[in-house]
Amino acid sequence: MSAQAPIRRITAPQIRARKGGEPIVSLTSYHAHTAKIVDKYADFILVGDSLGMVMHGMDSTIGVPLDLMIMHGKAVVRGTERALVVVDMPFGTYEESPQMAFRNAAKIMKETACGAVKLEGGARMADTIRFLSERGIPVMAHIGLTPQSVNTMGGFKVQGRDEAAWQVHIDDALAVSQAGAFALVVEGVVEELANRITAAVEIPTIGIGASKHCDGQILVLEDMLGLNPRVPKFVKIYGDLGPAIERAVAEYASEVKTRDFPGEDQVYR
Repeated sequence: MSAQAPIRRITAPQIRARKGGEPIVSLTSYHAHTAKIVDKYADFILVGDSLGMVMHGMDSTIGVPLDLMIMHGKAVVRGTERALVVVDMPFGTYEESPQMAFRNAAKIMKETACGAVKLEGGARMADTIRFLSERGIPVMAHIGLTPQSVNTMGGFKVQGRDEAAWQVHIDDALAVSQAGAFALVVEGVVEELANRITAAVEIPTIGIGASKHCDGQILVLEDMLGLNPRVPKFVKIYGDLGPAIERAVAEYASEVKTRDFPGEDQVYR
């Protein structure tokens, strides 16, 4: 009997090679058990700093520390076999200098065994992306609505409504692509701008609240499952699990209170 071939993880270069090809499927995940489910269908899984808001009740992603990202990154890697795992670099861990970014990105990759990191910013981060890429760290870039810049953007606002500003976003996309990013998240921009960015760059674009014509799409898992009370307008809810969970918890609580808890014959005596 021949031994079963080991499952090989998708790599950053393989994602890059998907430009213009079959659409790239992605979701976020923050725990091993959900990652195991997502792993069957996603090309890459993002351990996003959105976990600060989704899991820890923060108002934004600004307060997410590096150690929290590493902890959740470890869990997702443990729960997966095939998808590329990408871990967000949180606010304050890469902006100061390329050297600072390298130290923190290397720490993430060493401790989680993920396959890539993601950071926010366009042309201003090009030197950092080049520095990391040249030193063996695959980087996914992120432009458009960048949640870590929410305080300077004045909130979670759609970008590109003013066509006069489109070239700034296109230039950002070109800068990170030329610097060595293997893929580009385009978030919260008007559809035509997302289409132009996709056409302008040689790397895959991953849309979120952008255009269906991007090279791939990503959603926050809890958003598409109806578990986040603040679901963005662009998100289709594929499974409204919130009410189902509440019904299950309510039924359990009622049975405990009435001492009608099932499985009494399984209790150790």
